[in-house]
Amino acid sequence: MAESDWDTVTVLRKKGPTAAQAKSKQAILAAQRRGEDVETSKKWAAGQNKQHSITKNTAKLDRETEELHHDRVTLEKINEKPQVIADYESGRAIPNNQVLGKIERAIGLKLRGKDIGKPIEKGPRGK
Repeated sequence: MAESDWDTVTVLRKKGPTAAQAKSKQAILAAQRRGEDVETSKKWAAGQNKQHSITKNTAKLDRETEELHHDRVTLEKINEKPQVIADYESGRAIPNNQVLGKIERAIGLKLRGKDIGKPIEKGPRGK
């Protein structure tokens, strides 16, 4: 024990700042005071839930009445769960191209692309 230096301190484990602490206003100001480089970037539409945005087609569905109604797709034609179809009809589902393709073939109308609402051309499929 004679060769121990009582004036030095050894830190065995020191945790760095967490991600939230490193991004806090206080941490940024402290880094700027020390003269460190601080990079900031603005993210476009960050933190917004875009899946519930209202479009023209959604507004048409909301104005649906007895005289003007949209035909429902039967489950036998597309082989999907009832909840999946209910989510699509209510606008809660995130679009899946495979399911949209099945619905397009069942109703005979385009649901995607620039020709939305136009009939699907029946022709030979090439693979």
